[in-house]
Amino acid sequence: MKLTDPCLSSEGAEVILATSSDEKYPPENIIDGNSETFWTTTGMFPQEFIISFHKCVRFSKLTILCYLVQTIRIEKSLSKDPVDFEKCVEKDFHYSEGELQTEEFSFPDCQATYLRFVIKSGFDHFVSVHRVMVDGMAEDM
Repeated sequence: MKLTDPCLSSEGAEVILATSSDEKYPPENIIDGNSETFWTTTGMFPQEFIISFHKCVRFSKLTILCYLVQTIRIEKSLSKDPVDFEKCVEKDFHYSEGELQTEEFSFPDCQATYLRFVIKSGFDHFVSVHRVMVDGMAEDM
């Protein structure tokens, strides 16, 4: 089977929770496939969002494009509901003035039905997430 990006709304992914909401920069922008659109936080940390897949997704690499994120934790769940999350990784990002941060994470043979991203801190009061990409494939559980 061919690897796709199951983290796209066109592939059935949904953002089912976001702790901030701005009608100009909705959380759905994270999964629209366009790195020029984005979701923005509205101050205070931590902030989080959860991406739901329509099936179990097996993946080996995750990439996040964001701006002014300082520390992030990524968690996964294989449950039918968005519960029982396990920590995959926590990382401090480098500050990059005026440039998107592109962070890649490798996961050997990871599976998830939900991914939760917890932005623990930022380099400013507001941060943005432009895109989350996963190299993987949806499969039946």
